[in-house]
Amino acid sequence: MEIGSSPFLPEALMVDFPEIDAQHEEIFTRIESLKTACFESSYVPIEAFHGLLELFEQHFATEERLAGEAGLDFTDHAKIHASTLRVLWKAFGDVLNGGNDAHAFLRYAEYWFERHISEDDRLFVQALQSSHFAHPAMPWPAANHSFSARV
Repeated sequence: MEIGSSPFLPEALMVDFPEIDAQHEEIFTRIESLKTACFESSYVPIEAFHGLLELFEQHFATEERLAGEAGLDFTDHAKIHASTLRVLWKAFGDVLNGGNDAHAFLRYAEYWFERHISEDDRLFVQALQSSHFAHPAMPWPAANHSFSARV
């Protein structure tokens, strides 16, 4: 997905790493699409929600791959991702079982993602940019870079 083709990734949340920004844009676009679908009717497009959660999984896997390629310690960040996926899948299960509504789920997912980009992904991208991604001719850094705004 080309950045700038959709208005759903606020400029303030761009992290200046094209692959990550494109995935962030795609997730925000999907959330917005689901909001529109759910607000227009009471129908919950189950496959589209599954697709959103799979986008989160793919995005988290991309970050993990990039961290590995850069020799970064991704342990704390990966824990945040794993915990979030558990919460999102459970919350979606609650939507399906009638214990939560789709709108609340989407608001939560969007809020969580905005905060995660601001607090965690910015630190991650800074670490990437200080690694071989910013200086491809330099040797890979030792795997002692750790980053996370919280555990």
